[in-house]
Amino acid sequence: MEKQLGFQVFERDNRKVLVTPLGQQVLERARSIELQMEDLMKLAESQRKPLSTPLSLGVIPTIGPYLLPRVLPALQDRFPRLQLDILEGESAEVLDRLRRGALDAAIIALPYDCDGLLTFPFWQEDLLWIVHAADENADIQQAGIDDLARTHLMLLKDGHCLTEHALSACKLENISTHSFSATSLSTLIQLVAGQMGSTLVPEIAMQQLVSENPELASIPLEEPGPHRQLAIAIRPNYPGLANIEALAQLFREELPKSCPQPCHLE
Repeated sequence: MEKQLGFQVFERDNRKVLVTPLGQQVLERARSIELQMEDLMKLAESQRKPLSTPLSLGVIPTIGPYLLPRVLPALQDRFPRLQLDILEGESAEVLDRLRRGALDAAIIALPYDCDGLLTFPFWQEDLLWIVHAADENADIQQAGIDDLARTHLMLLKDGHCLTEHALSACKLENISTHSFSATSLSTLIQLVAGQMGSTLVPEIAMQQLVSENPELASIPLEEPGPHRQLAIAIRPNYPGLANIEALAQLFREELPKSCPQPCHLE
């Protein structure tokens, strides 16, 4: 390859191999060509019935455990030939993999920076304030900023987009007094049950985490919603558009609340 190109791609010795500056450009273009070839193959596959070919899907941890149990039975029933490969990761990770072609699509929560991608929203929801049933705030009708400020508000560690959505929904600018050490909503709920503080949970997680736990009370926020929107993100030139539209439509049908109509946002 180096002889055909007329320059050195790799710098080699007995111990290591390094990529030259020109070689780095070659590798970047080679990855782009590989991605285009994969998309070309998927274009041929897309002519078959929707969701009848393999689909790699990224999903963030504040959505996956609560969405997938609701929709997977319907997916398997309606699209039995679908081979679904699911990767869980934070928003930045799954979107980076999506842009590089390592994933076909990603399920994320908006608002989030999706520059260069197309998003297909399928669900919008509010956040609810979760306190212990013995807490003095457990019986209030709505929670305002002052109510949240009087408790130890526990949120997910930095890097989870739900934390940004929670701070935005509650108009909390000073985050120095809040804890971000937890890595999952399940952990936060256990801390609330242990009367260590309060937290915020999205509607989609309420059934699994809160509704059947008598030790917990859920309180709507005063700030109007929806506080976040769930969407499927894809690359603009992804050839399996019919698959994504079929997936989004099934999600809308299986979830009790959804966008009033399909919407495409850049």
